[in-house]
Amino acid sequence: MGSISRALPLLLLLVCAHGTTAQYQLRLRPKPSEVLPVPGIIEDPNPEYDPREQDLSEKILLKKLGSHFDPSFMSIHLPVQLNTSATPDLPSGPLPAELKRLELTETPYGRRMKVGKKARRKFLQWLWMYTHCPVLYTWKDLGARFWPRYIKEGNCFSKPSCSFPEGMTCRPIGSVSKTFLRWYCQGFQRQKYCTWIPVQYPIISQCKCSC
Repeated sequence: MGSISRALPLLLLLVCAHGTTAQYQLRLRPKPSEVLPVPGIIEDPNPEYDPREQDLSEKILLKKLGSHFDPSFMSIHLPVQLNTSATPDLPSGPLPAELKRLELTETPYGRRMKVGKKARRKFLQWLWMYTHCPVLYTWKDLGARFWPRYIKEGNCFSKPSCSFPEGMTCRPIGSVSKTFLRWYCQGFQRQKYCTWIPVQYPIISQCKCSC
């Protein structure tokens, strides 16, 4: 176990090397946002700024959205299954390169200790599961001023810590942007003009254990 205690702090350094994340924007009225997942929109409660029934023709809006309509991440009607990822997925695929490079043979006293391949593989698999940060997807109602109204939003799996020593948490490091239509009004009362405009809505697609 001495070699393990020496190797574990290396994980902290390896993971913290990825501290820079991309910047994200969401054009609403329009207004930028760098927060993921996108927080709830504070809307003007005045129904005068809501789209009318004649503004909600599925045929017309589907044509306007065109190839940007992605049924995997958006829904016109309330989805039957609201929670699509209630439990986190186990890590799959090849072992990450940073874990493969971990040195498990050196003790705190500078001596070499032999670690069998089977024991090393089992420990690294366990370490991978402990530090794994899956994305959980749930459907979110964006309200009547977005079309399609429902979006499948990603969130990083929440756990107290994902590192040795403790202190790091699962954070987003990747996203994909989906194009929605936003009902946008300018002016006031009879002078206002409203129309559907395309907006980019970022969705978390990848999370990592980081500082």
